Amino acid sequence: MALGAGRTSVLVMVIREALGMASVGTEIGLLLALAFVRLLRDLLYGVRPTDPLIYAAVAATLGAVAVLASYLPARRATKVDPIVALRYE
Repeated sequence: MALGAGRTSVLVMVIREALGMASVGTEIGLLLALAFVRLLRDLLYGVRPTDPLIYAAVAATLGAVAVLASYLPARRATKVDPIVALRYE
């Protein structure tokens, strides 16, 4: 922001980066879950271990948590005056 970026562009950039990291982690987690489906079969009751609805719900929940976890601090950071932040450094 000190170099001229707008508050909205900074906010979108932070959320986009967080979603990128969350999506990579979710993909790795889904692949590992599918790889260990035999172990999961013994731990689950009433749900098939390859149920796509469950995997989609977990991925959507993780995405929503990632957006919320990045939005709140990014919004607070965009409210800081760049001059004050540079002086503090």
